[in-house]
Amino acid sequence: QVQLVESGGGLVQPGGSLRLSCAASGSGFSINTMGWYRQAPGKERELVASITPRSSTNYADSVKGRFTISRDNAKNTVYLQMNSLKPEDTAVYYCAAAISPVFGSRYGTYWGQGTQVTVSS
Repeated sequence: QVQLVESGGGLVQPGGSLRLSCAASGSGFSINTMGWYRQAPGKERELVASITPRSSTNYADSVKGRFTISRDNAKNTVYLQMNSLKPEDTAVYYCAAAISPVFGSRYGTYWGQGTQVTVSS
């Protein structure tokens, strides 16, 4: 069974940095696009950034120039480097990936469990 396991959240002061990681575990699967979403209290989940297998990236306007998404295909891992953090970045961050769990099967969206990021002084 394929699972996405996230790490790296926490409490940081405004202007600080955090790095999130998300690793896919299991065997026999294939990964296409990977991404990070976030959901703040009382708000809908929104896309933060995504990255294709060849590292073509896409960012929400609110994080452009501050966040960087990257991936290591050999490790089935995606990262989100977050710099110049603002209080409005506070949210639960979720990793997502388009995964084919068995060779030749359809791709479906898999989600991580979420990690809390709190930006506060």
